[in-house]
This record gives sequence, C-alpha cells and structure tokens, in this order.
Amino acid sequence: MSRDEIPHGLLELLILRTLARAKQMHGFEIAEAVRTLSDDVLRVEEGSLYPALQRLLVGGALEAKWGHTEENHRARYYRLTAKGRRQLDQELARYRRVSAAIEGVLRPA
Repeated sequence: MSRDEIPHGLLELLILRTLARAKQMHGFEIAEAVRTLSDDVLRVEEGSLYPALQRLLVGGALEAKWGHTEENHRARYYRLTAKGRRQLDQELARYRRVSAAIEGVLRPA
C-alpha cells in the first residue's frame, strides 16, 4: 500500500491525538504511531513534524523534557498540557464538522 502525505492543516491534530493516547512520546515515536494507526497510509516527515511540535510547544499545547530512549539516545519527550487537551477537543470538533460537510458534497445525487 502506498503512503500519502498528511492533508494540510491536520498534522497538529494528529500529533495532539497521538499524544492523548500516551503519557509522553518523542518525535520518532509520534511519527511511527501515526504511521501504524493509519495502517501505513500516512507518513509524518521530519521536516514537518519538528516545526509542528515547536509550534505546539510555543503555543502551550505541549510541554517537553529531555530524556533517553530505550537505546540510550538523547530525545525530547512531549506530552499534552491542559491547554493541549482543550485544543484537541476543539480541533476534533472542527474536523468532524468539516468532514461531515465534505461527505455531504461527495455523496451521489
């Protein structure tokens, strides 16, 4: 199966939702979780992932701390803040509303 790029504007939502499933994750774990949860369809490129994580950090949706992976590599671990959980709820509601509207347009006459 081929992999597809994540549609514009959805990366932050996918990051927030992925982190809501776990206590904390580093960037590679987030990218792998999105790939796995999407049945290998979606891929998160490093060039998109880390700027998005930084935007979410600066905006207060995430907090981060440095740690070490199981392989003893230094990594920055991210987790949701209370503000991030509220942002996730708002973005999910918006996504579901827009997705339903698109389905209405695409439905056969």
